[in-house]
Amino acid sequence: MLRQYYVYILTNFTNTVLYTGVTNDLIRRIYEHKNKTTHGFTAKYNVNKLLFYEATDNIESAILREKQIKAGSRQKKIDLINKQNPEWKDLYAELI
Repeated sequence: MLRQYYVYILTNFTNTVLYTGVTNDLIRRIYEHKNKTTHGFTAKYNVNKLLFYEATDNIESAILREKQIKAGSRQKKIDLINKQNPEWKDLYAELI
């Protein structure tokens, strides 16, 4: 069975905070962010709006891509989001 891994970028209601993560179950993970089931950065800063995601079938490449995105500037993250989601709408609704 082929597994999927996802790299994603979230923001808060005012689009001022960007958070990059990796998961093997995007729907579950975004649900956790939205419902603050885990304590930490995203819960503290109300970061739960899915703006961007990429899928791969290799965990190593997903982790590498996450590190690459995190190492980039804020502007590079914004450019990445604008390319896939220029309206900055919450993509979670499209997943469920």
